[in-house]
Amino acid sequence: MKLLKLSTICICAAAIASGCATNRHSDAEFKSVFDGQTLKGWILQGKKGDGYGVTNGAIFCAKGGGGNLLTEKEYSDFVFRFEFKLDPGANNGVGIRAPLEGDAAYLGMEIQVLEEAGALAGRIEGGAQPNKQGKLRPEQLHGSIYDVVAAKTGAQKPAGEWNSEEITAIGRNIKVVVNGIKVLDSDINDITDPKIIRKHPGLFRERGHIGFLGHNDHVEFRNIQIKDLCSSEKQNVPPDDFVALFNGKDLKGWKGLLKSPNDNPIKRAALSPAEHQAAQKLADEDMRANWSVVNGQIVFSGKGRSLCTVKDYADFEMLVDWKLPAHGDSGIYLRGTPQVQIWDPHTQPTKHGSEVGSGAFYNNKNNPSKPLRVADKPIGEWNRFRILMVGERAHVFLNGELVTRDTVLENFWKRADPIFASGQIELQNHGDGLEFKNIYIRELSTK
Repeated sequence: MKLLKLSTICICAAAIASGCATNRHSDAEFKSVFDGQTLKGWILQGKKGDGYGVTNGAIFCAKGGGGNLLTEKEYSDFVFRFEFKLDPGANNGVGIRAPLEGDAAYLGMEIQVLEEAGALAGRIEGGAQPNKQGKLRPEQLHGSIYDVVAAKTGAQKPAGEWNSEEITAIGRNIKVVVNGIKVLDSDINDITDPKIIRKHPGLFRERGHIGFLGHNDHVEFRNIQIKDLCSSEKQNVPPDDFVALFNGKDLKGWKGLLKSPNDNPIKRAALSPAEHQAAQKLADEDMRANWSVVNGQIVFSGKGRSLCTVKDYADFEMLVDWKLPAHGDSGIYLRGTPQVQIWDPHTQPTKHGSEVGSGAFYNNKNNPSKPLRVADKPIGEWNRFRILMVGERAHVFLNGELVTRDTVLENFWKRADPIFASGQIELQNHGDGLEFKNIYIRELSTK
């Protein structure tokens, strides 16, 4: 049995006060998300054919139809219970932490719903019988995180009978139980294959909608309930498998950026040890004069140079919270090259270009340099980046929304070359007062 680390469990203040165990789920703690009669509380996206309907106290996906039927509400950590009944060969899915738009299997997560007996009878890859979806891999069978992690088989009842299922998502741990049998218990942080990370940015979403992903087959769902696991976050305390780059107390682990022209990583690397030591001494004096820690936050005075990690990083997942003033401008350098852009899309003049929002690679010339959407919070509020850097490409989430997807980060300093294999992370400034906190990193040991 796989045990969850304590820090992955979301704990309510009330639960702490009462001393109750938050990982035990009584029936009283679940709320129905289906009234048995209507689709109130649900949103149908990308309707196909007759979409979805209600019959005999169950939601059904119409044969030859479907689309994504998603909850109006978003969830982060939860336990989702339901019953399902499949026709022979039927296919559907449960989207979790999914956005309303786009393919939930890749921009969120899909827990596969598939009539299992037929697949195991020969429609899996290498089998002799044809399959209308094509040959299937283990990661496409029922209960799997679709296309990512394979579930165990053998828990499903025959086609036409009702099955029960429970999906638990707590932090990065995803567990699926079918008819009382645990078929999947997976830690997303164990996924290191760069191809999967690039293809499935939704694995790393913190929150999203839950729902049913129709694929033209008749499927029924009933007794749909959820336990919404409340969450609390301690400031500057890293999630499981992450390391805090900022301890909330001082600037240990940080250094000042060398003065131009040696802020260029190529020129910096060419310095002799003595030259580098002298230049770094001056940079650190500048850092101490202009960067400070106030109330658990890194605060920049608006003068001086950028702040850099002492350590270099290659492939990683990074979290960083940031806040800037009106008309502010900043950025996060990855591996010492510009930059995940931070600026004000709300009060800057249009001609400045900041109206496109933060989170993209502003300095790119040949690859996309603008975010997919504006996801910035109003000036004065905290924003959060989640950045996944793998090889020369990255995903960037801003406030839970994917704003940069699988985009090449170009080498600003030498355009003809790829980005450096590793380098320092920098909190950049353009002379504006800035604040940062909750800076965490998880280094990826990719295959």
